[in-house]
Amino acid sequence: MKGLITNKPVAFARKHGTIAMGLPERTLIIMNGDIGLNEVIKMDINHYFIEKGDGEPLILLHGNGENCDYFQGQIDEFSKLYHVYATDTRGHGKTPRGDKPFTIRQFADDLLGFMNEHHIEKTHLLGFSDGGNIAMIFAIRYPNRVNRLILNGANLNPKGVKRSVQIPIEIGYKFAKRFARKSDSARSNAEMLGLMVNDPNVKPEELAKIKAKTLVIAGTKDMIKEGHTRLIASSIPDSDLVFLKGNHFIASKRPEDFNRAVIQFLQS
Repeated sequence: MKGLITNKPVAFARKHGTIAMGLPERTLIIMNGDIGLNEVIKMDINHYFIEKGDGEPLILLHGNGENCDYFQGQIDEFSKLYHVYATDTRGHGKTPRGDKPFTIRQFADDLLGFMNEHHIEKTHLLGFSDGGNIAMIFAIRYPNRVNRLILNGANLNPKGVKRSVQIPIEIGYKFAKRFARKSDSARSNAEMLGLMVNDPNVKPEELAKIKAKTLVIAGTKDMIKEGHTRLIASSIPDSDLVFLKGNHFIASKRPEDFNRAVIQFLQS
């Protein structure tokens, strides 16, 4: 039943462990986890997501230019213990672009809307790469909505990325931006690359606002500089740091080792 759309997607997917679409465009009452105030926001997108399992919620956030399929090596395993939601971020996969800004901070607010829509008061949160940056911003802005936090290959700013990787990204961004007004594909490419050039720009001291026990995990040959990953871990008050043999894509390339480390952390 993969890809089936139903008028009651949440209940149906929860029962059958299949794929669901979000509800139609709507206005949500958002509970601000930092200050406890109600904020009325209008959601302009419906998230595409995979939902499977029972237990405490665990939301998975993919990286730049990817979709929830990135976690095909994690969903089945994690759903044995947790209620897993793997979402497509705004403008990625099958989630529409919408009209709001295409930024990491907007994606974090989209996640807040998703959680309120699906009545998720508090969740474990695992983010990879740009998904890790989204999770990091979310945990800073809404610390009371996060149970445990896993940051895989996240970075505070573009300087945290190895130059051999970052320079081609910056060159591609400049070219795409130049032709963005003439081509829809160039505009889309510029937005996607822009996430890696202009975001997330988090100061290390901001990480002190994260209340969740955190696992910072990366590959030994990651595209994120090792010193930068260590800086993130040391700046979060209650954090563990793990390096697994491999590159940036350890969840995909070494799922057994990655899953073991994550489950051990969540169960500890």
